[in-house]
Amino acid sequence: MRKVAWCEEVLAGVAKKVPYNAEELAKQRGAHYERKFIPFVPNVVRDHNLITGQNPFSARVTAIAIIDALNKKQ
Repeated sequence: MRKVAWCEEVLAGVAKKVPYNAEELAKQRGAHYERKFIPFVPNVVRDHNLITGQNPFSARVTAIAIIDALNKKQ
């Protein structure tokens, strides 16, 4: 699973506006959470049919991964 990392939320100045740490909550609920060490770099992961990107900078690579997955289904 990928999502905006907590450190990215802190660096972007939105952590105070978010009442919870979604990264930590996902881990507590059993999600296999991965993130890049360097903040704000494109990052995508595919786990079977679930394709997720880490942050807004991952939109392009996530879209490409989705298109590739759909093309392989045909």
